[in-house]
Amino acid sequence: MTSHSAGRRVAWMLLLPPLMAPTARPATAQEVVDDGETQEGALFLLLPVGAQGVGLGRAMTALPSGEGSFWNPAGLAEETERRVLVYRGDQLSGTATAASFLFPWQRVGTFGFSYLLLDLGDQVRTDDFGNHLGSISVRNHLAIASFATSLPWGIHAGANLKLVQFRIGCRGQCSDQETTSSAYGVDVGVQAQPFTNLPLRFGWMIAHAGTEFETSGEEQSLPLPTRLRFALAYQVLHRVAEDGTMDLWATVETEDRARDPGSPSVYVGLNFAAADLFFVRAGYVGGELDQTDGATAGLGLRIDRFDLNLAKSLTRSMVTGESQPIHVALGVTF
Repeated sequence: MTSHSAGRRVAWMLLLPPLMAPTARPATAQEVVDDGETQEGALFLLLPVGAQGVGLGRAMTALPSGEGSFWNPAGLAEETERRVLVYRGDQLSGTATAASFLFPWQRVGTFGFSYLLLDLGDQVRTDDFGNHLGSISVRNHLAIASFATSLPWGIHAGANLKLVQFRIGCRGQCSDQETTSSAYGVDVGVQAQPFTNLPLRFGWMIAHAGTEFETSGEEQSLPLPTRLRFALAYQVLHRVAEDGTMDLWATVETEDRARDPGSPSVYVGLNFAAADLFFVRAGYVGGELDQTDGATAGLGLRIDRFDLNLAKSLTRSMVTGESQPIHVALGVTF
């Protein structure tokens, strides 16, 4: 059994009993309870999206990146060419597929449109005699409209507007289990490199703020998992390779709940680039709020208009005990 299939089976074991209960509230599968106090909806928003970010241990808040729609939208401000990025990765809860379309507009900023599908898969429903009644599917959807721009004094700012949706579908005799939960969210981020002769970057953002995550036909709702992030990044090799053929960015950041803070996560990343063609990445994820703590690694290659990024968590799954799958991202400039 693969790590992905085992993880999906565990996720269904956690999800399916509430769905089958006569008084089930399906949004329960999207909430977390911490010491009986904090409840949040749409937790799939906290999963990492993008091979560059996974390879850097999620330490992306202070760095420019085409993946910025899923990390810090301010990271899109330095994009200069139109790009399409496609991402594929297996999470514990399902298969994630994402795409971003970036459109820089000179002296205005970068516009972006992104979509994420987290597919938990299908589960067959049978009666007491094993007869097939139908199948239930669970999908998480995220649509993002982004804008980022560069301001004076080395400041970049960006924002995301998001439509978040959790949907349970049915084929067959299970229509009573169909439901949709939805919310609108916003991310606001800033990056700055204010010192001309010092390659030190700062990053800040508020992520996943927005409306309550509401389930159709239900009175109860849950807040989105709003997070605050602060980051620093420093170009270690700026005195060694002044011609720019090599650089090594070291970055560290912290993330905590906007509501009920006090359980911060810490992300550390290293990004080495040679002639802006070959990239080696390493990171570390640590903290109480993350599904998996531990080291990460990644590689990147850019050839002409194409770039390919691979990343992998070096820890073993806390659920299956098996190694984590590889995350893949492909970008095309046009």
